[in-house]
Amino acid sequence: MSIENIDPRAFRDAMGCFASAVTVVSTTTNQGQAVGVTVNSFNSVSLDPPLILFCLGREATNHDHFMAAGRFAVNILRREQDKISNGFAADGANFFQTLEPEISVLGNPLVPNALAVFDCEIEAVHDGGDHVILIGRVRELRHDPKGEPLLYYRGHYCAVSH
Repeated sequence: MSIENIDPRAFRDAMGCFASAVTVVSTTTNQGQAVGVTVNSFNSVSLDPPLILFCLGREATNHDHFMAAGRFAVNILRREQDKISNGFAADGANFFQTLEPEISVLGNPLVPNALAVFDCEIEAVHDGGDHVILIGRVRELRHDPKGEPLLYYRGHYCAVSH
């Protein structure tokens, strides 16, 4: 396949071969409403300083809220939290109303019982085609060293097998 003719469906299918953890990235609107979005494009960037990134579609319902907030939290979901992933994928503007979120020190809503949480201030925003790349400086974190992540592989949820 030539570089000029990459089919978007083929690209998506090839990227589906990369198993990734499922996260919900959350923030609050200027009116104080908790919002979130299901994301699997999440990575560490730097240990010193502690930086992470996620990619947010420019057409995402909550795009403007994330850009205005100046902060976000990444909630890595547990193996059994697929309903939470689906809920935020379907209605990220309102799904927090079905949960009892804790509020982080920075003011971000947190998914209850997430496997790991990174509470961040936005460090930088970069162009990423039809997405923006948000880099966050981690201000607080927590994790469960014994829990198992919810994974996404070839369009389906799956689990780590030992």
